[in-house]
Amino acid sequence: MEHLQFAAVVLMALLGLKVLLLPLRVTANAIVNRARWLSVASIVLIGVQFLLQYMLGLRAMGVTQAVLPNLVFFLPASWLMSLAVLYLQRQGRTTFLDRWIGAFSWILVLLLLSVAAAVDGQPLLSDTPELHQAEVASSGVYLLMQGYYSWRLYTNLRAMRIALSNYYDSDMDGLLRWMRYSIIILSCFALIVPLLIYMPNGGLPLFGLFFFASIFYLVDSFCSYVVSSAPRKVAEAEVCEETMQLCEDRSMSPDGDLTELTPDVVTRINRSVERWTSTGGHLHAGMKMPQTAKELGLPQYQLSAWLRQNGLKYADWMTDLRIDEAKRLLESHHDWSNEAIAAHCGFSDRSYFQRKFKETIGISPTEYLMHVASN
Repeated sequence: MEHLQFAAVVLMALLGLKVLLLPLRVTANAIVNRARWLSVASIVLIGVQFLLQYMLGLRAMGVTQAVLPNLVFFLPASWLMSLAVLYLQRQGRTTFLDRWIGAFSWILVLLLLSVAAAVDGQPLLSDTPELHQAEVASSGVYLLMQGYYSWRLYTNLRAMRIALSNYYDSDMDGLLRWMRYSIIILSCFALIVPLLIYMPNGGLPLFGLFFFASIFYLVDSFCSYVVSSAPRKVAEAEVCEETMQLCEDRSMSPDGDLTELTPDVVTRINRSVERWTSTGGHLHAGMKMPQTAKELGLPQYQLSAWLRQNGLKYADWMTDLRIDEAKRLLESHHDWSNEAIAAHCGFSDRSYFQRKFKETIGISPTEYLMHVASN
């Protein structure tokens, strides 16, 4: 057990150092830098918890003694890490409850443990029924706190995906996948800590392996995300989504015109789209909605309104157009590879093209080609 705790201390030190040494271009972003310091604080708290366990031999003293620092340090660590991810999701615009419910929960846990120690009249690390009951109650507080953050993180993740699907045509889901897994990991920690009160020492190595792998994934994914172009893309898409939502709520364009498009305007947009697609404008990689609207010769709010009236999202519309071109190529150029078709049709890579093709058509490009050949 001591070796496991020492390994955890070393791992936390290395992960904390990794987050601290992120490139200057990342730390220059105020939102990302705030999230970085929140994650560093979370890592430090977890490292201190394992250091105390290692130096004082708390697990050998008993389950109650070992669980106490788990609660005292894991709860604020989960709060700060959840807040770091939420800060990235919300572009820094967190609510008062988002920022401080973790602090209130932590204070409540400290009060519960302090009162239990005062009532039983024994030293804080004594194995008493009062302290054990306080730890059970504190675990419930931890679980409720993390439940709130998990709900907030999941809700905002869904909103991010919607915003990106209305703005970008590239594979943004992969850039956000780590957030979904992080929500699951943080929720699991809140569930596991109460179990540790009753878990025998024999089950701890298994938990240790899960903990090491989970924390490494969470921190490593956080670093990969912030050094990528994802934060910038999310900020751009969020601004675009807010602008479009404002127009929708008011049923007006930024110039005060009604966003309900007249038949003449719809006809004009349809013709513009036909001309644009006939020249292959939709096959350029990395097309964003403002660029597409400019090439169509339309105000962005009109393109957004046209898509909305047709029940489409920008990214899905672009994907459908490109899949139609991919089908044509598969039917007319049997010798073309998936890589060549993906590049020609504007997909970021072969795997993304194959995934989108199967999602849209129901079969893979290879299966589609075999179907065409058989007919």
